[in-house]
Amino acid sequence: PHRAGTELRQVSDWSDFVRGRCLRELLEQGGPGEAPSRLLASPDRQHLLLLWNQPASQARVVAFQRLGADGADLERSWQPPQPPVVGLLFLESPATAVPWVLTIIWEHGKTELWRFVPAVGWHLLQSLELCHGARARVVSICSWGAQLVWCEERPPLDAQLTPERRAFRYCICTRRLQIGEQGAQLSPLRIVLHNSPVYRVLASPSGVFLLPTPATFQGVAKFVLIWRPENADIIIAAPSKGCVCTKALLPGSEVDFKKLLLGCVGLLANMDPLDIHSCALSGRRGLLLVSTAGAVELVQPDGVWRPIFDFGGSALAPGEQVQLKVFGDTLACFFGGALYLVDLGSRQLIEKEVLSTEEVLFLDFHAEEEEVQLLGPNGIYSLDFSGTDREEPTLVEMVFEEACKYYQRRSLSSSQLTVEKLKKGDMFQAPIALSSILCYSLPYAKLLGTMQLELQSYQKLEFLKLCVVGASESEVESYGEALVEQELGRLLHLDLNKENLAYLNAIFSSFPGSSWKAIQNHLQLQQNGDGVLVARATPDVWKKILGGSVPGLSKQEEGPLNGMVPLFELICLLLHQFKPKWLPQFVGLSQEYLGASWTYGNKEGPEGAVPLYKRALAVLPRRTRGSLADGEMEIELLLCSQRPKAILQAMDLLIQHRRWQRVMEAAEKFSMLSPLLNKEIFTILLRECSQHRDLDPYLDKLWELCPTNLSASDILSVLQQYLPPTELDPPPFLPGGSSQLTVGLLKPLLHRLAQGPPGQDEIYAVLQSPTFPPPTPPRQKKDTPKAAAQEELTPFQNHTHHSLREVV
Repeated sequence: PHRAGTELRQVSDWSDFVRGRCLRELLEQGGPGEAPSRLLASPDRQHLLLLWNQPASQARVVAFQRLGADGADLERSWQPPQPPVVGLLFLESPATAVPWVLTIIWEHGKTELWRFVPAVGWHLLQSLELCHGARARVVSICSWGAQLVWCEERPPLDAQLTPERRAFRYCICTRRLQIGEQGAQLSPLRIVLHNSPVYRVLASPSGVFLLPTPATFQGVAKFVLIWRPENADIIIAAPSKGCVCTKALLPGSEVDFKKLLLGCVGLLANMDPLDIHSCALSGRRGLLLVSTAGAVELVQPDGVWRPIFDFGGSALAPGEQVQLKVFGDTLACFFGGALYLVDLGSRQLIEKEVLSTEEVLFLDFHAEEEEVQLLGPNGIYSLDFSGTDREEPTLVEMVFEEACKYYQRRSLSSSQLTVEKLKKGDMFQAPIALSSILCYSLPYAKLLGTMQLELQSYQKLEFLKLCVVGASESEVESYGEALVEQELGRLLHLDLNKENLAYLNAIFSSFPGSSWKAIQNHLQLQQNGDGVLVARATPDVWKKILGGSVPGLSKQEEGPLNGMVPLFELICLLLHQFKPKWLPQFVGLSQEYLGASWTYGNKEGPEGAVPLYKRALAVLPRRTRGSLADGEMEIELLLCSQRPKAILQAMDLLIQHRRWQRVMEAAEKFSMLSPLLNKEIFTILLRECSQHRDLDPYLDKLWELCPTNLSASDILSVLQQYLPPTELDPPPFLPGGSSQLTVGLLKPLLHRLAQGPPGQDEIYAVLQSPTFPPPTPPRQKKDTPKAAAQEELTPFQNHTHHSLREVV
């Protein structure tokens, strides 16, 4: 994309400086040898400071003031062997008339504070010593708030140390500097990290980055350390790994570098050293790194690495000069005679501008500015973004329409995308892809307005990630619950297509506890005062829950949903894990929402859908089908379905487990639903009565369940079909009692049938006869004592205990 109206315009030709001609000559001649190594503007923009700091030549600091700043310029120079200047900083002094001071730091730790006084000029406020030992050497320094942070070398007394041990003779130090009207005061020195390799320190508002240098020991030059004073911790961050580990800092304590690496030595061993050509700070975003291959990456204060841009074939030579600076949301990179502008938000190249000179330095402001300023031999130039795009409304609509068509072809969703839905922001199934489509033709303001909701969502997510990194374990758990709650609410308002369902499966699998709490909140699942489960979900949410098909899947994939579990099954799994007693009631609630057509008649539910109880049973772990205790859930789900086949299947399971009390409770409850179901249940229980005596305590309740349209002959036909075969001449009493059904047990049922309409069957006359039941047939006498004893027992036999098969 091209940002219209971008132009490089000159804002200063040195005529607005008091000694502009001298400044021009210094820049044209290259100073005392070469171009300045550092260019810095004062916070009030009234002073321009240049630093020449070549090791073999004269070190020099010159300050030029603009017209209107009454006072003398500053010019300081040092001849070798004076140590080089390692730091040129502007520090804040808010309680004074001039709210900043210039700080010059030398390699041996000597520090000078200079203040500009109007009508007087520059004067030395105070000289300080940062380091304690005479052998100490400052390698790199920066300021974080009111603290000076530096990497200090402490040469060992033993010169015979191995190269490996000499490589870890550095430490990271800090001292607070309080600046007043009359002078400054340093706090006691504090060591943050000792036994450390050499690092370059760079301070951002969120923390201090410790960046490896070419002199850093190669075995540990594979990561960046991030010290966050506000969070009191140190982070190890590496490419493609992100935050490798975090070490908390106790108040007043220091960290041993070697012990810091003990927990991640194995992970870091297989990594390559960092390839860093140039770097620049990006405000609160973090640290920008440029590799020799031209790849730009951002290291965030939480340790996350993000790719920003890749110059591709424009690989950087090791000795090539690269200027890198961040202005607002724009990354400016100058090398090879060309200025590249990259938008940090969209990670797109805004513009490439070929300049007529290769001698360009970025003007370094005290704070980030919303403009790009460059210093050349002829003056200061500004990159102006004042031009705006003015597209006609009809052209903008055409862009949206074309984006809809193109995006629809790439989308797996079957739902039609319209311009209205696109502008609402609720159809962004791939916001990064869609923004890449739109950004080529829409102005940035229009694009940001269109994607405002998505950007807000991403911003909240990034803020939550930042909070999680520095939170305690309990806080991390609450943040995780909030994230799952937010994501579930967002997904419930989208189409559950293939991608969203896969994402939902991943959330439920990774965070089951948080997902259960989120489901309870969104469905408002709770028990009322009677112990009945209630839900207050909206109809739209119910449709999302009970939907079975997923858009974007082929017919071959729709069966197992390509390894994904639908939302209803996911909720059933959570209920089974965290609240199993609620699962059958939840299935019942779901059926009530679908309507009465699911209860009877329609075998497979609306539009051939699989019944909900079968869907719930399909996802239960297999162990629930085993023992009596584990099979309870399966029985309850079958009964809660209120489908005849499922109820009869549950009755069979209860009979197999010989749970007769539960069998009768279910029979009494579900026999009232349908005459046909009543007949099926009664027939099953009558069959059981014909085979054993376990139901004898419940016969009174069973006879009450007898359908009114059954006759005595129907009863006897059923019994004759299921009565077990008997041997000839059975003994009168079996050990433990007989297992056969007798006429006496059946007599109340037959009496109940006899009270029905007359003429139904001749068996009723038999019931009313005084000789019923018929006498026992005479037994053949035998001479054995056993036969005699059997004859003596015969008078004690009650006629009502005759086998029913003998009567039939």
